[in-house]
Amino acid sequence: MLLRMRLPVSVRTILFAVLLSSAAHSQGPRVFLVAPSTLAAQKAHPDAELLKLTLHGADAALRSKPYAVTDKPQTPPSGDKHDYTSLSRYFWPNPATPDHLPYIRKDGQTNPELDAYSDQKNIVHIGKDSRTLALAYYLTGKTEYADKAALLLRHFFLDADTRMNPNMQYAQFVPGLYNGDGRGSGVLDARWLVYVVDAVGMLEGSKAWTAADQKGMTDWFSRYYEWLTTSKNGLHEMAAPNNHGSWYAAQQTAIASFLGKTGDVRAAAERIRDKRIPSQFDKAGMQKFELVRTNSFSYSAFNLEALSEVARIVAPTGIDLYAVKPGMIAGLDALLPFDAQHPWPHEQISKEKFDAVCAPLYRFAAHTGDPKYIEAQKRFGCEPDLFGRLDSLPERQ
Repeated sequence: MLLRMRLPVSVRTILFAVLLSSAAHSQGPRVFLVAPSTLAAQKAHPDAELLKLTLHGADAALRSKPYAVTDKPQTPPSGDKHDYTSLSRYFWPNPATPDHLPYIRKDGQTNPELDAYSDQKNIVHIGKDSRTLALAYYLTGKTEYADKAALLLRHFFLDADTRMNPNMQYAQFVPGLYNGDGRGSGVLDARWLVYVVDAVGMLEGSKAWTAADQKGMTDWFSRYYEWLTTSKNGLHEMAAPNNHGSWYAAQQTAIASFLGKTGDVRAAAERIRDKRIPSQFDKAGMQKFELVRTNSFSYSAFNLEALSEVARIVAPTGIDLYAVKPGMIAGLDALLPFDAQHPWPHEQISKEKFDAVCAPLYRFAAHTGDPKYIEAQKRFGCEPDLFGRLDSLPERQ
């Protein structure tokens, strides 16, 4: 009705822009791990438990110090502390050699020396805290949450003194091997970057988040995406047949979505649908590449968590990864009969890790609406944290 009134052209133009802006806002922020319309619905009518968990986490994050890769005492082989570096989790000093080199693999057993490398902890913190703060800002409009999220992101990615170089070249290195370089497997450490792109999407429009910030993050992710998709380590991880390749796909598709590379997203979705999922699951839903691990139940669940994340990210392409048979649904159903009271028939040295199945259970229940996945959450003792609660929300398209 307003546009039919006899108003000056300039006024009609402004009104039309406002209406378009309002429509875009009602569709939700530019996020990928959850449907934008789902967040828009939460902003209009918040789920009480989700809001409580969000504010609890955001208030704690307000008190956190900024994190940076330059905090670490170690210097990577490059000589540049701006390069991310971490120790490979399951490699230990070699007792058979005088200098304990090269380190040897003990699958499923975490080397406590890992704790001395702060980059691995900090990339988790920047992912979780930035997304929590941005979500709190989006749901409440309180600027202090956006201010702190922007501060953390600038410090980790953009500020000249503390920014991370956009690569994972030295992630998960093994002392005595690879000449100090990391392994392709180290790309797994960067799976938390998917949280970061969602945080940026929820900060857009905030006074705390400037055009320069947006350009800086876009430039950073453009350079990281080039490294991810062309480097030796990145290509190694893309080809990994197990959960590592699935988590690579989560990074690739989320960052490509953020950068507007829709062709890359669709190509990745088709590759996962046609090749990755069929190669990972047998007719009974068992995952042969995870069954060889010493914590085979945990890693089977971990792979399902990755694939359910990818399924959400690529959903806008119209490709439904849940529909592949046998595939994700058969894979989760194959795990459900086994819990603390019903022994898993394969190796699982960490007996307390059966709750690893909770993360995929949240997304599967939300996507399928099947009550058996909700019942299974109770049986496995799943108590959703903030992101588990977010993943549990019914999907809205």
